[in-house]
Amino acid sequence: MNAPLYNTEILRLAASVPFDARLEEAMASSEKRSPVCGSRVTVDVTLDDAGRIAAIGMVVRACALGQASAALMEAHAPGRTLAELEAARDGLTAWLAGERATPPDWPGLDLFTPALEHRGRHAAIRLAFEAVADAARKAQG
Repeated sequence: MNAPLYNTEILRLAASVPFDARLEEAMASSEKRSPVCGSRVTVDVTLDDAGRIAAIGMVVRACALGQASAALMEAHAPGRTLAELEAARDGLTAWLAGERATPPDWPGLDLFTPALEHRGRHAAIRLAFEAVADAARKAQG
């Protein structure tokens, strides 16, 4: 039996953050869009002196899966390096594509296991991970 695509935890995460908070003094920003579903994530970041995420702001206009993924990113990005963000992004992309058996080492991503067979939803799940990694790279100059 297949697990439901939208489980209670995904819906809880999707509703947990208002997702309309931009950073006034961001070091860099990135916007990513899904051509498949029209979901959009805009991310602002600031880095600390060690190059780790110090603050993150997001505007998310996405389905529940995209919102839940953004909530996981927002909750766990502070303190992460660009290398960690890129590894999470690349691992998530590979897992969703069926190129690896397990999700990357990022809290909560196993919640998206029911979405593995729904390829049309993958882009929305990846958006926040792509946008934060891109913004962090831009902030490092």
